[in-house]
Amino acid sequence: MKHLIKYLVLSTFLIMLITGCDKKDTVTFSTAGNSSTLSSSVSKIAATASDSLKPALVLKWSNPQYSTSASNVVYTIQFDSSGRNFAKAVSFTVSGASNLTDTFTAQQLNNILTGFGFQFKVAYNVDVRVVSSYANNNVALASNTVTINMTPYVTPPVVAPPTSGTLFLVGDATQGGWSNPVPVPSQQFAKLDSVTYGGVFNLIGGNSYLVLPVNGDWSSKYAIPDATLPGIAAGGSFQFYTSGGSNFAAPATSGTYIILLDFQHGKYTVKPFVGNYTGSLFVVGDATPGGWSNPVPTPSQAFTQDNSGVFELTLPLTSGSYLFLPTNGDWGHKFGGASATGGSLLADNSVPGSNTPGPAANGNYKIVVNFVTSQYTVTKQ
Repeated sequence: MKHLIKYLVLSTFLIMLITGCDKKDTVTFSTAGNSSTLSSSVSKIAATASDSLKPALVLKWSNPQYSTSASNVVYTIQFDSSGRNFAKAVSFTVSGASNLTDTFTAQQLNNILTGFGFQFKVAYNVDVRVVSSYANNNVALASNTVTINMTPYVTPPVVAPPTSGTLFLVGDATQGGWSNPVPVPSQQFAKLDSVTYGGVFNLIGGNSYLVLPVNGDWSSKYAIPDATLPGIAAGGSFQFYTSGGSNFAAPATSGTYIILLDFQHGKYTVKPFVGNYTGSLFVVGDATPGGWSNPVPTPSQAFTQDNSGVFELTLPLTSGSYLFLPTNGDWGHKFGGASATGGSLLADNSVPGSNTPGPAANGNYKIVVNFVTSQYTVTKQ
């Protein structure tokens, strides 16, 4: 009997020893989990419109090894422009620990890129990562970041831009009222690119307006589908109409506003213009023939207004500096820039002590000031 007990004890010990030594099938799960390792099928994507429905990107990542069932694991795939640390990321969610890959079509990626405001046919670096977590978003762990060079391709705009290449503002919210044709250039939009128009307008609060592709013609217009939607005075969707449609609603408060029409996405935005906008512009400074005398000589130092937001002037410039004045003879409001060749237009009364620097070489220069985009250019003629 004693021998039998000894054999049983010895057998049990050997089984425990063998079991303890054989670890090859053991998987260690952690309540805290581990960051996934992300990989991409490509490092560069330059698709075309014909590739829209084709797979363009395959992402794969490792299991974070949470100690939970697959149904309790969520993966959030994030895309953002490189260098923003995913502050404005576009996200996609995949559920289940067994789903460790996802595929994106060229169209999905193109929508992401154009949503970032990227220009067509221009390459950009895009950061991608996957964030794993429990279903309740606890224990969120970010993977490594993969950077992919992506180029958005041209897609048909949601709303066809005007074949006339022009746009005009009409309505009782405008200075010209409902009279048609409207006064130009003050109520003509600036064409910013093939699918974007904008202008700076003095609007009368609480009234309405329409956008016309041809001045003096009521047969077609751009309007909105529903004027009762909340926030419609600040922006929304617009469409092309030959009949029907609702007027755009002006902001409740009268003032100067920038109106942007984005035909690519069929969206418009209305935002207050910062600064003093008079519909006139003058240049003053020791880089100009008139020096710092104010009022400046006209018409030689008065800009020509091309449309509701763009002004241009060609004149001789020398070393020194200058400023842009919305009202001749008034120092109370001024605009300028920090570069001799152009760039961002500094806000009203935010001009640095050096003012706008004159050119490196004396000569005739064309200055274009765009209040819609807040940019200016200086080009030698």
